[in-house]
Amino acid sequence: MPHPDECLDERSESALQAAQMYYLQDLTMEAIASELHTSRSSVSRLLGHARSSGLVDIQIRSPLGRASQLEEELRSKFGLTAHIVPVPDNTSSIDRLERVAMSAARILNRFFDSNMTLGVAWGSTMSAVSHQLIPKETHNSRIVQLNGAGNNQTTGILYASEILRHFGEAFSAQVQQFPVPAFFDDPRTKEALWRERSTKRVLDIQARMDVVFFGLGSPFAEVPSHVYIGGYLEAEDYRSLTEARVVGDVATVFYRVDGSFRDIALNSRATGPDLDTLRRVPRRVCVASGRAKLPSLRGAIAAGLITDLIVDEGLARRLAETGSVRP
Repeated sequence: MPHPDECLDERSESALQAAQMYYLQDLTMEAIASELHTSRSSVSRLLGHARSSGLVDIQIRSPLGRASQLEEELRSKFGLTAHIVPVPDNTSSIDRLERVAMSAARILNRFFDSNMTLGVAWGSTMSAVSHQLIPKETHNSRIVQLNGAGNNQTTGILYASEILRHFGEAFSAQVQQFPVPAFFDDPRTKEALWRERSTKRVLDIQARMDVVFFGLGSPFAEVPSHVYIGGYLEAEDYRSLTEARVVGDVATVFYRVDGSFRDIALNSRATGPDLDTLRRVPRRVCVASGRAKLPSLRGAIAAGLITDLIVDEGLARRLAETGSVRP
């Protein structure tokens, strides 16, 4: 029997040949099947393999479409580039997230390449995206974890590292984990550890990120944000966040709807990047789904955290209906 690697190479070669015939030569599946001496269903599977393996990158441009008009409205009102995912209003919250995650995984390939550093936050949205990534070979690239994942119930290493592993494998990139708690018990402990050379090395990598990729933590979300259900917050923390009028977080750093964050007490114990650090990253890609994320999204925009927004159509419409929150 052929070696498994040889079978994989043969399949990829056939998939590439079928894709060239279908997308570049406009041949029908029946015609391709005839030329390749195979069945129409086999051609369909080859084309599917070409898309899922990254041999084919499909982009759709519709300047006259409803989504494009909405994207232009969001650009004009909020100063960001929106990528709107059409999703029927009656779609379940889980399916909505999966469809947005699938689009986000494909769009990310345009933003990340060789000799770049990508910062990734853990959470429900990033977990969904990580399972949909399309392989793209890069060189001298790095994936860095944005915030710690441990709490008093778990180290969080398995959860966060699984997300990072998917990103690293998809882009053939080095992975840098951040093995610290999500929140310290005492701000002074954080201050001391932040002076350690091993921690400063990770912080220095974060300071040189080219792209940051994140979802929005939200106490209002239909798909619960991991930070709010994973044992990271105590009852007193919830009271503190409520009193501070917090609407969401990015990488466990909390903010209000007006984008303010500096005087929120819990942030002094959080291990995610200061929002000033995030704002210095050239490209900041936010993935959001579900209308309940609107307050969190408005706050993130007001804080100046987003350059690119990948969002479902329903949430995009709700955002467009609101007043400007550009910082």
